[in-house]
Amino acid sequence: MSSVIGVSRRRLLPWLVLIAAGGALGATVLEDRGRSGREAVGRGATLHGTVTRVVDGDTIHVRVDGRRVKVRYIGVDTPESHRPDTPVQCFAREATAANARLVAGEEVVLRTDAEPRDRYDRLLAYVTRRRDGLFVNAALVRDGFARILTIPPNVRYERAFGDLERGARARGAGLWSRCGP
Repeated sequence: MSSVIGVSRRRLLPWLVLIAAGGALGATVLEDRGRSGREAVGRGATLHGTVTRVVDGDTIHVRVDGRRVKVRYIGVDTPESHRPDTPVQCFAREATAANARLVAGEEVVLRTDAEPRDRYDRLLAYVTRRRDGLFVNAALVRDGFARILTIPPNVRYERAFGDLERGARARGAGLWSRCGP
C-alpha cells in the first residue's frame, strides 16, 4: 500500500473524514450565526450577563455582550402566567415574584447543558447569581416555587432537583401547600 508522508491510506482516511466533518460543522455554525443574528452557543458553555427582565418564574432576559438573550431555566417548571387562552395558574404570580426577588437586575452566570436551546430558540441554562453563588434553579425548587421538569438530554441536576422537590413537598413549601400535587 502506498503512503502519503509516511502514513498509509488506511490510517489516513479516518483523519480526513474527521477534518472534513469538522469543516462542515464550522460552516453550519457560521451559517447559523448569520441567519439568526445571534452567537452560536454550544453545550456546556458558560456566559456572564445582567438580568434585564423577569418574564415569569422560569424565564428571564439577560444582557450578554451587549445582546438580549431570552433564557429558560433548565430542570424546573413554574406555574404559567403568560400562556395564551389559559388562565393564570395557581401560584404563578408568587413564582414570578420570587424569581424577580432572586435575579432582577442581578449579574448572573449561565451554564448550558447538553442541549443549549429549546424549540422556541430560548437559551436553556442553569442560572447562578454572581454576587453570592446562589443556584437559582435549585432555590426555586427548594422553596416550593417550581416543580422539577427533566427533559433529556439536559439532566445534570435531575437527582438533586428531585431531592429538593421532595423536601419542599414534605414541608408544604410554596405551591405544595396551596396548589395540590
